[in-house]
Amino acid sequence: MKQWGLLLMNKLENDILGAVSLDEPWALIESFSTFKREHPDDVNRGMDEVASRLRKHGVEVTMHEPNLYLSLPGLARVEADGKTFRAKPPAYSTDARGGVEGQLVYIGARHNAMITDMFEQKVETTKELADNVRGKIVISEGFASPGLVSQFEEIGAIAVIGINPGVDIHWGICTTIWGTPDLDDLPRKPKIPAVAVNKPDGEALAAIADRGGSVTVFTEMEEGWFTSKLPEVFIKGTEEPEKYVLLHGHLDSWDVGVGDNATGDATMLEIARVLWQNRDKLKRSVRICWWPGHSTGRYAGSTWFSDTFALDLEENAVAQVNCDSPGCRWASEFINLCRMSETEDFLAGVIEEVAGKTIEGERPHRAGDYSFNNIGISSYFMLSSTMPDVLREEKGYYTVGGCGGNIAWHTENDTLEIADKDVLLRDIKVYLLAVLRNANAEILPFDWRATAREFAGTVADYQAKAGDRFDLAPSKRAVEELASALEGFYAKMKAGSIQPKVANRVIQDLARILVPINFTRVNRFRHDPALTIPPLPSIAAAAELDRHGETTLGFAKTQLVRGQNRLISALRQARRQVELVVG
Repeated sequence: MKQWGLLLMNKLENDILGAVSLDEPWALIESFSTFKREHPDDVNRGMDEVASRLRKHGVEVTMHEPNLYLSLPGLARVEADGKTFRAKPPAYSTDARGGVEGQLVYIGARHNAMITDMFEQKVETTKELADNVRGKIVISEGFASPGLVSQFEEIGAIAVIGINPGVDIHWGICTTIWGTPDLDDLPRKPKIPAVAVNKPDGEALAAIADRGGSVTVFTEMEEGWFTSKLPEVFIKGTEEPEKYVLLHGHLDSWDVGVGDNATGDATMLEIARVLWQNRDKLKRSVRICWWPGHSTGRYAGSTWFSDTFALDLEENAVAQVNCDSPGCRWASEFINLCRMSETEDFLAGVIEEVAGKTIEGERPHRAGDYSFNNIGISSYFMLSSTMPDVLREEKGYYTVGGCGGNIAWHTENDTLEIADKDVLLRDIKVYLLAVLRNANAEILPFDWRATAREFAGTVADYQAKAGDRFDLAPSKRAVEELASALEGFYAKMKAGSIQPKVANRVIQDLARILVPINFTRVNRFRHDPALTIPPLPSIAAAAELDRHGETTLGFAKTQLVRGQNRLISALRQARRQVELVVG
């Protein structure tokens, strides 16, 4: 009987995947390739088009209208030695129409060659560095990112120029604040202008810095509150309609943004159409949202949704799935694929079945629209398929954060040619099967034993780096005790001695405990800065004890005592949840 049920499920999945068509998604991509989606008025136009196309197929759409605080970049330039250098200001740069003049100082930094390192700060802050930077304009390699700009602002720079790694200049955002600021966030709002220049101009400016020359930085910015449309489709399941998989992606883009993220918007459009037509075949619900404020508000749309529906998400969301940059040319592989450890085996199976590819999963970055870590929701995808490293190297491309690895990312070149119909069709089916299978699984397909193994590896790594300066043995024991309890839980679940509804409650509750302890520093229902969060961040200081002298080492140990208490308490809470079922 069980085998028959599996055959029926495979047929159901095949039938639903067979309903995918490129007619609507490609039409949306072609339309979006004709107008920019940066200003809220243009973003709202795009939102209205998504809603109209859905309603044409009978799909019910709820249009939210949040008030978001956004920063809209305008023109920028750098003047030096009688020359004008083209530049782009990142969102949340301050407005400097009158110009900020100062001595230029070059601080050499690596351009991170791997996407896993893209969001890291570039240089180590020292007293010597601070003395060299204070009161000056800094130029350094990078995308004028939050880590780069906030680091130099903190030590006294009056402006920052980021040298992009190629001939194009990439748009971006430089605030460390995640989403619309609250009162506690406001002190971290950037207070200096920042711009990005291309590599040739950056090298010319660095030469001016070497001579002790001065430059003037000009930026034009518009900042304030904007009413932003946010369409939501809620496709109700038949057995557990209150439980849902959240599928989401951003609609606002830089310029026309075809690969980032018109292709993602089109993917979600088609999944909404197909699942709506097949809603009688869903056990759990599927909730689909298109975000505003991703590019100009540091994920303001998804953060608003996370805040507004936090308690509902806490109670009912079984997974969140981010859809960004699918369907791009040459994107044949699924490498650097963001997923939380408990989801990897599930996601690997989906991609193997649809694409015939092996995934290379990695820890989700503090980026994308991962605005739900504080709630504690198992998550997979951020970016989608990408080109292989060998091809990227052959083309001389550097690492970017989207567009399937195409360096058109965040530039005027992200046009219709970046999208690929065959890749798009495959990626729509990958996303669709993942969401469908997640929604219809009798038992949620997440394996917390994998997360426990990740934790064990993290603790071991931190202990090796800490040496005899701090003892993480209590954390090691707490992880081992949780892992043992989880082995019993999954064994009983496999034997059928735990009711699926009970098992699902435990699996979901574990996410509420273990995701925040692995991905957040701040209290639940608040948002960490848009800076890298290391694994098990409450004890991450153990990996950096070499940086401390005799005095500050004691402060670091105090932090570790408190952080270890937090970690062990969470691990014990998770173990108790499991033991209530296992006995």
